[in-house]
Amino acid sequence: MHKALRVAGALLAVLLVSAPAFAAQDFSKSPQVAAYQALLKAVAAGDFEGYKKSMTKASGEGIDKEIKETGMDPKKGMEMLKSMAPENLKYTALKVDGKKAVLSATGKMMDEEQYGTIDLEEEGGAWKVVQQSWTNTKPTNAKP
Repeated sequence: MHKALRVAGALLAVLLVSAPAFAAQDFSKSPQVAAYQALLKAVAAGDFEGYKKSMTKASGEGIDKEIKETGMDPKKGMEMLKSMAPENLKYTALKVDGKKAVLSATGKMMDEEQYGTIDLEEEGGAWKVVQQSWTNTKPTNAKP
C-alpha cells in the first residue's frame, strides 16, 4: 500500500511539473496566431488595406512598392493571394523571442500538404506579420 502511494505521488509530481509544458503547447489562442488569422481574413475578403494593416509597416511598404513596380491591380493581387491561401490550417509550433516570433503551420494547397513558416513582430503594441513562406518539402524538424 505504501509503495502504491509513493508511486502515485511520484506520478502526480511528474504531472504537476510537466503540466505547464503541455499547456504551453496550446498556442491556438495566442496573439501571434490571431495576427496571422487577421491577415488570412483580409485575404479571404479581398481587403487590400486590411491585408497591409495586418503586416508590419516595412512589409506593407514593400507590398506597395511591389504593386507599383509591377503595375498589378491590388484587387487582382488579392485574388491571387486568395487562390494561394492554405486550407485546413493546423498550427504546429510557436517560438516567441521578445518582440519577434515564428509560427509554424501545415495546410493544404491544391490538395498537397504544405509546411508554412510565418515570421511576426510586435509593432506598436500589436503582433503583425512580417512574411510567410510555404513549401511542400517537409521540414527536417517536423514531427511525423
